[in-house]
Amino acid sequence: MKKLLIASAMLFPSLVMANGADIVASKNCASCHGANGIAVAPIYPNLAGQQAMYVEAALKAYRDNARGGQFGAIMTANAVGLTDDEIKQIAAYYSELK
Repeated sequence: MKKLLIASAMLFPSLVMANGADIVASKNCASCHGANGIAVAPIYPNLAGQQAMYVEAALKAYRDNARGGQFGAIMTANAVGLTDDEIKQIAAYYSELK
C-alpha cells in the first residue's frame, strides 16, 4: 500500500500539492510562513523549497511535543492532530514551492 501511495504521489504531484495546500490553508500556516512559503517577518523561517524530510521531521517533533524553542508552543498547537500522511503532504507542498 505504501508503495502505491508513493507511486501515486510521483505520478500525480499536483494532487499532493493541492492536498498539502489545503492543509496549509486550514492550519493558517501563511500567517507566519507566508502565502508562498516566504515568511512574513524575518523571525519566522521560510519554508518554500525546504527539504521535505526536514519539514516532516520538524512537524512530527512539534506534534509529539518533542521540540521547543521560541515558537514551540505555537507550532505544537498547530501540529497537534496532524496525521503522518498530512505531515507528508505539507512537507511535499513546501518542498515544491520555489
